[in-house]
Amino acid sequence: MATPRVPGEGDDELELYCGEQLHPHELDLGVRERDCDCGASHAVVMDVHPLGRFVPEFLADTLRATITTEDEFDEFTTAHLLAMVREEHPEEIAVADCSGDGEVGFGLVWVADFDARELHRIVVELVVEMMEHAVSHADDGETVSEFERQLAEFDVEEFVDVYRGEREFEDEYDTAI
Repeated sequence: MATPRVPGEGDDELELYCGEQLHPHELDLGVRERDCDCGASHAVVMDVHPLGRFVPEFLADTLRATITTEDEFDEFTTAHLLAMVREEHPEEIAVADCSGDGEVGFGLVWVADFDARELHRIVVELVVEMMEHAVSHADDGETVSEFERQLAEFDVEEFVDVYRGEREFEDEYDTAI
């Protein structure tokens, strides 16, 4: 039988894959990356971070409008994106459910073994794969051809560099584009 405990104590520690531990109370909502005692920088994502952190708002709107979720969320969210990343990199993403902890402003937090830029690249690649899969089911050959043409010209690395520069990820006041 589980032992009752006070939220914010004991096993709320995140065991990072580098071997370090992190308590969710050490994080604030503006954190996007954390320098660790192991010497690496780890990406930090919270469920309250918007999809626009990773993709332009028009694409975030499209994802929310077209993807049906079958969980407690009303629409496609950052939590779904991070679930996709965690599925691809299960040994590199630590996650904590803090929904019962009234001292933090988030319900879920993910900490990656890699930095925020690498996480951003992975997210964009997964979104592109998801779009590619969806378009492959289209009955319109012209649409598929146009998507494939545009995809051939799309450079994930360049997109991530430009997008991150435009979003000003240096603080919690970054703005949507």
